[in-house]
Amino acid sequence: QVRLVESGGGLVQPGGSLRLSCAASGRIFSSSTMGWFRQAPGKERELVSGINWSGSSTYYAEFVKGRFTISRDNVKKTMYLQMNRLEPEDTAVYYCAADTSSSGEYPSRPNYWGQGTQVTVSS
Repeated sequence: QVRLVESGGGLVQPGGSLRLSCAASGRIFSSSTMGWFRQAPGKERELVSGINWSGSSTYYAEFVKGRFTISRDNVKKTMYLQMNRLEPEDTAVYYCAADTSSSGEYPSRPNYWGQGTQVTVSS
């Protein structure tokens, strides 16, 4: 069993930065592909970024490339998303997810989800 808990969301002005964290419990974190998804009001959940088990391979959606950086610390069982140059369009609930069956750079079929953290970008 894996439990995921996100933190770090909040209200930030356009152009600002936030760092999201996803703390995991359970032994399989270090072998799981992890990722960040987001869901804005009235929209479907979408993949933002992913990272393989070792951190050696990452994936970014086009709309965050060059602005967001994903990383993980398998000793601390924590994944991060550094978000810079935030835009109002980045406003959403951000979810971390684990895919225990994938070896790729993003979770194609997540089987564990966090509860989400709200990110609001507004002046």
